[in-house]
Amino acid sequence: MSIFKRKKKEVPGFVQTSQGRSLYSAFGSFSSASPQGRCQRKLYRSLRDAVPVIDAAINKIVRLSGGFKVVCEDKKAQVCIDDFLKNVRVNAVSNGVECFMCSYLDQLLTYGTAVGEIVPDGNGGIAALYNSSLDDVEIENGESPLDIRISSFDCSGVKNEVQYPELILCSAIMPEPGKIYGTSILSGLPFVTDILLKIFSAVGTNWERVGNVRFAVTYKPQDSDRSFTKERAMMIASEWGKAMKSREPKDFIAVGDVSIKAIGADNQIPDCEMPVRCITEQIVSKLSIPPFLLGLNWSSTERMSAQQADILTSELEYYRRVLDFPLRKICSMFLRLSGFDTGFDIVWDNINLQDEVELAKARLYNAQAQSLEKSDKE
Repeated sequence: MSIFKRKKKEVPGFVQTSQGRSLYSAFGSFSSASPQGRCQRKLYRSLRDAVPVIDAAINKIVRLSGGFKVVCEDKKAQVCIDDFLKNVRVNAVSNGVECFMCSYLDQLLTYGTAVGEIVPDGNGGIAALYNSSLDDVEIENGESPLDIRISSFDCSGVKNEVQYPELILCSAIMPEPGKIYGTSILSGLPFVTDILLKIFSAVGTNWERVGNVRFAVTYKPQDSDRSFTKERAMMIASEWGKAMKSREPKDFIAVGDVSIKAIGADNQIPDCEMPVRCITEQIVSKLSIPPFLLGLNWSSTERMSAQQADILTSELEYYRRVLDFPLRKICSMFLRLSGFDTGFDIVWDNINLQDEVELAKARLYNAQAQSLEKSDKE
């Protein structure tokens, strides 16, 4: 009889409201998957490339999320983890956990799901952190709806389940009930973005027609000149072409009844300011970014801008809570592999300078209140 009993692996309880897998269906494995197609991801990437406001909003969310620091109870562990957070290799060209988390959050916002990997070294430590492409992996339900199974594709396109799932980081924002993949913050924008791009395309076409002046040269031959109509028309066209191609002002002289009119000079380009603003408002409201951060001066009062900044702060706090799980997993694994059994806390930086000012005012008011209370007692 062995002294040390092996601890049994805890199996999650049975989920009654899940569809589960069908044992009698040849396609039972597909019912448990919630795939997000490559076409959908390519669409979201195209939205960022086509509309600069969308790309700028996501980049600002990533930057405004701010930095963080890990506070350990053990001083030796604190020194080790500080060095790890600053110098760990990320992908092929970056260093530091903050770079990894920025790319992780960017992928999370764009596609609703983000996948990363902790790469171990040969000495029982962590060699690097890697941001995985969603085109290279597939996420499915495991044996239970509470478990996930992650597979990767090799060069030949064959899907293989990862051997060490404990090294995989996976997060999702706003997933639908019963689904694995998250919901992109760009969902719902393809329709309004399509209208916006049509307006931009029409504006460009109108400026090509009206802004770049083109001329219509009309020659009306007389009865006596009808036998030379073709020759004179070709001569007029040749001379007009030379006059237009000349870099210096050049006179055009013609004989006969010749009229010249500017094509599109009488046309008026439709005003697109209001429809573009209405569509941009829909985009900005979906991304939860104050307009003034994107260079859109819509707010007329300082109070309104402050309220919008507060709303953005709550959004950033939500994203920080989502990032807390993979960040804790990275730090916990590093400390255990380094031989430390100590607790730690993740302390995020204040989002902006206004938070620092408000905290300073709160400390000042508390100090003044304590001083007044003390003087009253005396």
